[in-house]
Amino acid sequence: MERTENPEKETHGNQDARILLVDDQPANLDVLCRLLEANGYKIMLAPSGAVALKSAERALPDLILLDVVMPEMDGFEVCRRLKADERTRGIPVVFITARDVHEDVVAGFEVGAVDYIAKPFNEREVLVRVQTHVRLNLLTRELLQKNRELEEEISQRKALKGQLSMISERETERWGLEGFVGQSPTLQRIFKDIRLLQENIATSVLIAGESGTGKELIARAIHFGSFRRDGPFVPVNCAAMPADLVESLLFGHARGAFTGADADRIGYFEVAHAGTLFLDEIGDMSMDLQAKMLRVLEDGEVRRIGETSDRKVDTRILAATNVDLPRRIQEGAFRQDLYFRLARFTVTAPPLRERREDIPLLAQHFLQLFAGEMGRTPPPLSPQVLESLSGYDFPGNVRELKNIIERALIESRGGEIQLHHLHFVPQVGTDASTSTPATPIQDLPMDLERAAAQAELWVVRRAIDRADGNISEAARLLGTNRNKIYRVLGQENC
Repeated sequence: MERTENPEKETHGNQDARILLVDDQPANLDVLCRLLEANGYKIMLAPSGAVALKSAERALPDLILLDVVMPEMDGFEVCRRLKADERTRGIPVVFITARDVHEDVVAGFEVGAVDYIAKPFNEREVLVRVQTHVRLNLLTRELLQKNRELEEEISQRKALKGQLSMISERETERWGLEGFVGQSPTLQRIFKDIRLLQENIATSVLIAGESGTGKELIARAIHFGSFRRDGPFVPVNCAAMPADLVESLLFGHARGAFTGADADRIGYFEVAHAGTLFLDEIGDMSMDLQAKMLRVLEDGEVRRIGETSDRKVDTRILAATNVDLPRRIQEGAFRQDLYFRLARFTVTAPPLRERREDIPLLAQHFLQLFAGEMGRTPPPLSPQVLESLSGYDFPGNVRELKNIIERALIESRGGEIQLHHLHFVPQVGTDASTSTPATPIQDLPMDLERAAAQAELWVVRRAIDRADGNISEAARLLGTNRNKIYRVLGQENC
């Protein structure tokens, strides 16, 4: 039997609480039922212990008011059975007693009750005790639910941490000193610097060098060889960030901080907490942002846009540049104080032309790497190819060598790589006559049509390289269409 409150009555927030009243005296049930329904509770009635057990198991009420003296099964036995059942164990039980209060209270607490109400009923006392235990039960359930959620989150985080640890170990192997190829004295000096910086995990580092010299590889080796290896490594290209979003990307923002900020956003500094933030192309950072960057480095705190308080971060900064920062300082384009803060230790990545003895080793390394990705056996490099590679200045450094080897492997189709498979592309702003030609002069065909076709092929290759392999962009540069590009490339294999 269940009665519901009048929806027009003031319910005092109790409309969702259900109470099971257990008493063999209809008069007692009627008094309690009217009182509690008038105050917004949903009431279930049980005239005996047996009915009470079934009702509690089925409905799982928020509170049970249980009479002590009943025929067949008294209140103490009912309470024992409720507490023995896992499904009803958590329901709070308040005894109703008209006998010696002390005896019943002690006996009631022994079997698991939380409180008692004496007969005859004092309405105010009944309401206060009921409301208190309903609220306590609700809070207990919420706490248990949060504990379950917390335990689940802890379990998930442990599993994630285990996965991250495995990933970190693999990353350490991938990006450690073993990832460097070469035996030159210059490279050995860099190894020594990296080992020092792996031990000093708080020191900020400036990595200088031309584009393509492996500055990010050095940064990753420093991070993954240090005690920060389990933390994140977050690479950021300062030159690629939109000017109007750069501050938000680095420091984060609060919801509503500006138009379009429809949610809180964490910045790269916070993302890299307990790890390393790698700021590439640091020399392209605006003066205004440099001042804010300096404050973060000095205080170890960031403030999201739209917030008034700072957040502590433990983030190591590794910065890289391909420009002459001291000259930028003289030109007023870079802050001297920020430079000294970043350059507490400087590592210079040498251009490939200053470590020519490493070129054959690097070429073989990339050849094996790409051949493995293509499922091929690495073909040999002809002596003429090794001589040509070693004599080239590589304005694009290691990155250029890598691209040249990959393309040569594709064109050789698994055979020995010859000179005509090498494509030394002139850099933007460089006259083609000063660059190593795509095909040696002595290998040029002697008839005019073949020479013209080869020249056309050379121009198409150059456009594709300038377009970073994008055929559509190469066609646009040459004022033609994709089909023409494909036709020219198709002639190469005829």
